[in-house]
Amino acid sequence: MKNYSDPAAMNLNDGFVVAINIVAKDGKSDAVADILESLIIPTMAESGVKFFMPYRSPTDPKAFFIYEIYVNEAGWDAHNTSNHFQSAIKKLLPLIKTRSRVPFVPYVN
Repeated sequence: MKNYSDPAAMNLNDGFVVAINIVAKDGKSDAVADILESLIIPTMAESGVKFFMPYRSPTDPKAFFIYEIYVNEAGWDAHNTSNHFQSAIKKLLPLIKTRSRVPFVPYVN
């Protein structure tokens, strides 16, 4: 296996990644965007989080993608039980049509 030695890339490749796709219900996309944005600061403050950023499609404003990197799976578990996440998810779920969360781990070093 090839060794990718760029320090910045290795830092991002060392951890537990979660890719999330969300599609908002009609008329709810701005509310979804606000909830996702409100998660950035408290999530980035978690000790087990390396990166958390929501994205919105420029061609479909109802489509969102969230890219998360955790130190390890325990970091993701801690995020899922955090007060700010639990509060946000209660508001978010009624506003969305679909939500998929897929975890990934690095396989190259």
